[in-house]
Amino acid sequence: MSRPVAAARRYAEAAFQVALEEDRLDGWQADLAAAVAMLGRADVEPTVHSPAIPLKERVTIVRQLLEPRIARGPLRLVTLVVERGKVHALPRISEEFERLLNAHRGVVSATVTSAVPLTQDETAAIRGRVEAMAGSRIDLRTVVDDGLIGGLTIQVGDRLLDASIRGRLERLRDQLHAGGRLR
Repeated sequence: MSRPVAAARRYAEAAFQVALEEDRLDGWQADLAAAVAMLGRADVEPTVHSPAIPLKERVTIVRQLLEPRIARGPLRLVTLVVERGKVHALPRISEEFERLLNAHRGVVSATVTSAVPLTQDETAAIRGRVEAMAGSRIDLRTVVDDGLIGGLTIQVGDRLLDASIRGRLERLRDQLHAGGRLR
């Protein structure tokens, strides 16, 4: 695990413990997402990340932007991250917090990648199948990748189900290179 990921995980774990004690898990999640969105804006990001701007000014800017929008606890965390020069890790901290929240609630994250956008009915059908396969509730995200050619892939935790045309072609190529029999 690389240092930035480990640092983000530690910040997220600490924030999660505080949120759990305060019984504000959803509030913290929303506030961290709001902070990531605000500090990631094209007109804000260069300022917050710039070493040319004194740290004290950057912290003041962050406080002015976020104070009216997020609660005190998440604001303290964001300010601390900025003060320690790790503002680039804020999106990862938010992702880790969400992962911890999902684990706490027994929700499994899944990503469905398809060659074309899925309809609501298709997404609902996939959600039902994946929930049955995983045996728990699913936080389902959909992604479009036209490189799949057709079909879809489903990533649940560390498991990958590849039912894409690209995947089939790659498996066929591998079999042909290995001199194996085609199935």
